Amino acid sequence: MMPDEESINSILQPIIGPWYKSLENPQKAQEQVLSELVKKYGCTRYGEKCNASQVSTIADFQAHFPVINYLGLQPYLAQAKEGDYQAILPEPPECWVMTRGSTGKSKVLPATQTHLKQIFTCGARALINYALRKKNFEVFTGVILNLNFPSSVHTMDQNGKQVTYGYSSGTYARLNPMFDRVSLLPRQEEIDSLGSGIHRKDWERRFELVYQKALDKDVTATMGVTPVILAFARYIQRVHGKKPVDLWKLQALFCTSVRKIQFKYGPILKKYFGDMPVVEMYTATEGVFAQQLDDLPYVTPNFDTYLFEVATGKGVKMLHELKRGEWGRLIISSCMFPRYEIGDLIEAAGKNYYRVFGRNNSLTLLEHRLYRAFLSWLL
Repeated sequence: MMPDEESINSILQPIIGPWYKSLENPQKAQEQVLSELVKKYGCTRYGEKCNASQVSTIADFQAHFPVINYLGLQPYLAQAKEGDYQAILPEPPECWVMTRGSTGKSKVLPATQTHLKQIFTCGARALINYALRKKNFEVFTGVILNLNFPSSVHTMDQNGKQVTYGYSSGTYARLNPMFDRVSLLPRQEEIDSLGSGIHRKDWERRFELVYQKALDKDVTATMGVTPVILAFARYIQRVHGKKPVDLWKLQALFCTSVRKIQFKYGPILKKYFGDMPVVEMYTATEGVFAQQLDDLPYVTPNFDTYLFEVATGKGVKMLHELKRGEWGRLIISSCMFPRYEIGDLIEAAGKNYYRVFGRNNSLTLLEHRLYRAFLSWLL
């Protein structure tokens, strides 16, 4: 028997409540996050070098800590791999993970215990918010399709020991305690057993495994990398002659890891899965930063967990300070890295709504400036 709504709310509120509260006063939430982060940074040699002990305001933080990107992190990560994690990290890595490398060479990053906890908590918010908002708790009663990348791919030397690591999506799925309560099908270990390749034949083996495992099951959702979800649907139709909507009654699709999910992928996904909500999540190997709040096609940041800045044409501003239409390069401070330029471009839509519209490269910048110029001309 399913618990009543009041019982469900009491279980879910500790995960979702802090996010809702942070949206009432993002500035206050961000100031609290800064206070907590600076304490962590002060435990590292990088933080000591940047005089973390002298930081009490956002202005102090911006004055003492420079913006850093993945290339700038490399010397510190190399020390962490040798066992000297306090060069940059406030706690030892639980594991290492890699990015998909969709825009270049894969990045390999540490994942601390606090980082993993935040991934799991913030990663659950899209699902929980959807269930509470729609009063649809069926999403918890069935199985969620596992279309994640393999979590066991390479080995590396860490402080004299051989450590196995893989793609972040698969690693987070394998370690996430939520999936012990909400059934993930197949289990990540089964996905990993098929090998670490990511070419077409590799994915077809995974898709067939997912199809066979889930064929007679009550599938209520899928959560993962958006192009992979779409590729799975196309595989099912091409090989088995049916669309997912013919096989399962999904409640929602929780889509991550690419830009323009609602406009570029949403209409196509609905052709295969049916007319259901496509819930957007802004995630990366470095964190789960935002998720869709309501039916509007935007994401809303986890202001209670990460510190968000934006480098605009008029200087660096806090994300929550941006006026509607303002945009720039996103800078994120997390429990692992201070003022990390992640490489994405973000635009404010007002009232805690934002749109991550692409990677920070010349083509995206040209496209966006032409879009803004055309919009201005129309108005």
